[in-house]
Amino acid sequence: MVARKNVMNPPPARPELERLLEEARKKEVTDEMLVEQRASFVYGNAPEGSKITKESARAASKSMRLLLS
Repeated sequence: MVARKNVMNPPPARPELERLLEEARKKEVTDEMLVEQRASFVYGNAPEGSKITKESARAASKSMRLLLS
């Protein structure tokens, strides 16, 4: 049988990762950043051969609004 790692051990210390995560938590996401992120997601998930371009995805993401309840 294969020896498995014990998952109950505490994770190793990663100070650089912790510092980067803390920096990321403090950053504020702008509307412009969200539009670009949506456009990238749409473009990246478009089927091959589709007529979706990065610009058309960006234009669509600018006209799209999300309702948060």
